[in-house]
Amino acid sequence: MDLEFNKNEDAMRLATSQMKQRHAQISLGGGKKAIEKAREKGKMTPRERIQYLIDKGTEFTEIGSFAGWEMYAEQGGCPAGGTVGGLGYVSGRQCMIIANDNTVKAGAWFPISGKKNLRLQEIAMENHLPVIYLVDSAGVFLPMQDEIFPDKEHFGRIFRNNAVMSAMGITQIAAVMGSCVAGGAYLPIMSDETLMVEGNGSIFLAGPYLVKAAIGEDVDIQTLGGAKTHTEISGIADYKFDTEAECLDQVRRIIDKIGEQPRAGFDRAKPKEPSKDPKDIYGIVSIENNKPYDVVEVIKCIVDNSELDQFKEDYGKTIVCGYARIDGWAVGIVANQRKIIKSGKGEMQLGGVIYNDSADKAARFIQNCNQKKIPLVFLQDVTGFMVGSRSEHAGIIKDGAKLVNAVANSVVPKITIVIGNSYGAGNYAMCGKAYDPRFIYAWPNAKIAVMGGEQAAKTLLQIQVASLKAKGETIDPEKEKAMLKEITDRYASQTSSYYAAARLWVDEIIDPGETRRVISEGINAANHAPVVKEWKEGVFQV
Repeated sequence: MDLEFNKNEDAMRLATSQMKQRHAQISLGGGKKAIEKAREKGKMTPRERIQYLIDKGTEFTEIGSFAGWEMYAEQGGCPAGGTVGGLGYVSGRQCMIIANDNTVKAGAWFPISGKKNLRLQEIAMENHLPVIYLVDSAGVFLPMQDEIFPDKEHFGRIFRNNAVMSAMGITQIAAVMGSCVAGGAYLPIMSDETLMVEGNGSIFLAGPYLVKAAIGEDVDIQTLGGAKTHTEISGIADYKFDTEAECLDQVRRIIDKIGEQPRAGFDRAKPKEPSKDPKDIYGIVSIENNKPYDVVEVIKCIVDNSELDQFKEDYGKTIVCGYARIDGWAVGIVANQRKIIKSGKGEMQLGGVIYNDSADKAARFIQNCNQKKIPLVFLQDVTGFMVGSRSEHAGIIKDGAKLVNAVANSVVPKITIVIGNSYGAGNYAMCGKAYDPRFIYAWPNAKIAVMGGEQAAKTLLQIQVASLKAKGETIDPEKEKAMLKEITDRYASQTSSYYAAARLWVDEIIDPGETRRVISEGINAANHAPVVKEWKEGVFQV
């Protein structure tokens, strides 16, 4: 091991440790006092409910844990968007589990809560996964109702999705363990089966206070919409239980009896561990994302037997394409190469930049994977497409469009891991969030932006200085330096993996050592949904 490797490893492990510490902080939800208050009512935390529900010895793959990170400070914050969700195995079946966190503003929905819940439902729909809702929410967070209620991607879309999933034959089970108010009352009733915990669970369109204000009736919560009311009088709920544990046990029994559905049929062989030490993955990439490395070494840490069959290995070298297996699953890998390399013409090419030949190669490889029904894995560390007169004259826009076209029209599942930079149109070409990856994850060092921080800061500074000079102000070097620092710091915070994860531009920030596992879980999820679209491409300049 060389000194550079050791420095990279120390820095990456430190960043991963910080990420886990922040996740532990998020896991406290509304705080220890709120958790104790819930426990006094016989309630578990959402994560405790999920751990009780999933099969022993299996892992819960959380999605969106950093949603809302450092957002809504004036409202007291919204850890994990007030919702815990992700993939878990229940009675041997991979399911999407969505649990409200009643310790965060009584489970009230912030704008990011809506966005997260819709993303979790989207994953369930794309992959035909059964959905288990663990319901405990006070409904829309009223001070921000204008940002969560009326629009297409707002609160009401959730119930629209309930109906669509039901028509698709996707099982939905709702376990009501707390409040289920107003519009939220439709979610359990639009699910296949509804379970309620007596004493805590309640479902109604309007609570006692609103009922009193609207029609003058005095009624308590349990009489209005408790488990006894809905299992014995209204017939809305199907089961009632004395404890949350009994309720979750019944959820397991229901999931256990679901029949098999048609699958995609992606190829899977017997898994083999990488022959290269998987722990080496921590020492390859610089935490600053500014040093060259061989992305093939990263790939060897995650693929079976560390074997990669490269496609057009000696052509278009700033993108590596190849076939491999990850935990037995056949995959096609498209990865940005960060080595500084020589082109076929003897010219030096910048690592992380997409050139004409690289774009052409990757587009062809993506076509091949679609033809063969092989899922695609994108490893992003891209600074953008090559610029300048030579590239423009060679048709870089045309070749870039060809690659974007192939990514956009791909019908096989796409899983994206941002392992470094994700800048500009490179983000699009390498299957960023706008290009419908089934799952998109980021390492702690990931940066997502329209351009690199240094270039962006200098460009913004030039604009600001020109504006001030136009107003007749003089700018001394010290003031200019201070302005540059302020711009750089602000831009840096907006490009971090945490900023992206807070807004769900990525599904989760992951430990690099978990890359192989989350890709395998993603393909396993995707395998539940048959590939029904025919592979076609649009018109573009050849």
